Amino acid sequence: MSTWLVTGGAGYIGAHVVRAFADAGLASVVVDDLSSGHERFVPAGVPLVRTSVLDTDALTQAMRAHDVAGVVHLAGFKYAGVSVQRPLHTYEQNVQGTASVLRAMDDAGVDRLVFSSSAAVYGTPHTDLVTERTPTAPESPYGESKLVGEWLARDVARARPAERPLLHTSLRYFNVVGSGAPELEDTSPHNLFPLVFDALASGRTPRVFGDDYPTPDGTCVRDYVHVGELARAHVAAAQALEAGRALDPVYNLGSGDGVSVRQIMTAVAAATGIDFSPEVAPRRPGDPARIVASGEAARRDLGWLAQTSLDEMVRSAWAARQARTA
Repeated sequence: MSTWLVTGGAGYIGAHVVRAFADAGLASVVVDDLSSGHERFVPAGVPLVRTSVLDTDALTQAMRAHDVAGVVHLAGFKYAGVSVQRPLHTYEQNVQGTASVLRAMDDAGVDRLVFSSSAAVYGTPHTDLVTERTPTAPESPYGESKLVGEWLARDVARARPAERPLLHTSLRYFNVVGSGAPELEDTSPHNLFPLVFDALASGRTPRVFGDDYPTPDGTCVRDYVHVGELARAHVAAAQALEAGRALDPVYNLGSGDGVSVRQIMTAVAAATGIDFSPEVAPRRPGDPARIVASGEAARRDLGWLAQTSLDEMVRSAWAARQARTA
């Protein structure tokens, strides 16, 4: 059974990826510095190497010690808004960190990579349906750093000799929500669902930023994907690369369908049993009315499809929140 190294495997998304790998019969080893991850998220029997991705020697040693066949690189600084205030930190963690992972892979002879990218590479797309051909125009250091990470993987692959190719792909996430297990909660202080739940728990009314957009109910429309389904896309990509299949350089992981902020609030009220009407605040600068992604390429090449309903996503996230506070 082959082993994959998962950087950031103690985080919200990474922990789901590790479990999806186990469900598919693939072993994994986690590398995480626990700056935002949780040791309790790592399943029993999965090795945890507590180190930064900036430590190339430690990464190389981990890959050699565990006979790693490929890497899923998720570790990084993932807060787009905060990255504007902390650009140097963002570039250090995301660009230097990715370069370090690629150098360690080269040193250890590892030649398969699934890179965690982001919809932030598109910035504010001027199209109702984002495809992989939509121009990239990131608007934050975070989005820029993810695009540079894609370029690094591409350029290293180009530089590899023909007898030792680097097979890689980058998965561009849109809005990742929900939970695949009650013990795996989204603990990010910046993501929508935790923010809404925190507001309700403290007796505050969640806010909607703008209700006069050209959308069916006036609120922004976004593309939401369940974290468990996102994790399975990583398994499909890893299995394809391990089989020697050349994948496209990038894939959008989107549902092809949009959900409005007001629809989310309605689903949250139903899941929590807390009746509320969201407070309407002014629009935030730069918020586009609608961003929805086509997942057609991922369906074609990875057999991946986003199918979880909004109500299911919200209920699973709330169940995980309740499990932690029980």
